[in-house]
Amino acid sequence: MGPLVSKTHQQKVLKYYELAKANGAVVHCGGSVPVFNDERDNGCFIEPTVVSGLSDDDAINQQEIFGPICHVSIFDDENEVLARVNDSEYGLAAAVWTDNLSRAHRVAPQIDVGLVWVNTWFLRDLSAPFGGVKLSGIGREGGKHSFAFYSEPVNVCIKID
Repeated sequence: MGPLVSKTHQQKVLKYYELAKANGAVVHCGGSVPVFNDERDNGCFIEPTVVSGLSDDDAINQQEIFGPICHVSIFDDENEVLARVNDSEYGLAAAVWTDNLSRAHRVAPQIDVGLVWVNTWFLRDLSAPFGGVKLSGIGREGGKHSFAFYSEPVNVCIKID
């Protein structure tokens, strides 16, 4: 896992970790800054972190943290998990982990996000469109979609007699 973009962002993510612990999260692994005993100790690294025990409305489950944290929750059926996952103001990306390909094809399109990975994460063809829904961005980038994302088309109408 590489470093975060800045010390400021590293501190922001660590504050989310502390908030999760204060809210009763069980930390299964990670949750702090690793020590390498070399020049990497000057970087912005954070251990990948897995937690459980938080409510669906906890900040870890509702905010775009952009840090290496995963909250694991138990659910009874697809309808329940879809309602819980889609109950967010954000929708950048999601990952579905399953050994049932039919379930993956059924569930993935029902998740309100711009990109769903199945049995993987952060794998993407750079020519494919990428972007979120809801409060997770505007438009799409990637391949030909980047032209519209990084430009401002203008329509000029002229009446000619």
